[in-house]
Amino acid sequence: QVQLVESGGGLVQAGGSLRLSCAASGCTSSNTAMGWFRQAPGKEREFVATISWNSGITRYAASVKGRCTISGDSAKNTVYLQMNSLNPEDTAVYYCTARRGAGSSWWNEYDYWGQGTQITVSS
Repeated sequence: QVQLVESGGGLVQAGGSLRLSCAASGCTSSNTAMGWFRQAPGKEREFVATISWNSGITRYAASVKGRCTISGDSAKNTVYLQMNSLNPEDTAVYYCTARRGAGSSWWNEYDYWGQGTQITVSS
């Protein structure tokens, strides 16, 4: 069983930056992808970014591409999401995810989820 613990959320002004971290523990392997999704009140869960451990391939949602960078430290089983130029539309609960295999933008293809961390961007 894989456990995911997010940290790094908070309140930030528009134009600011935040870095989210997600530490994974349990039965992780190199054939793992980790990612970030987000969900705003009244909206569906939305893909943000993913990274595949063994290939290093990353994917981003169009809404964050160019503003966000996903990276990972396989030795620490930790994935990061650096978010810059934040705007109020980025306000949401951000969830860390993990799955066996390559990264995916479909939330229902992920096996493990963190508890979520809130990001609030004020205008």
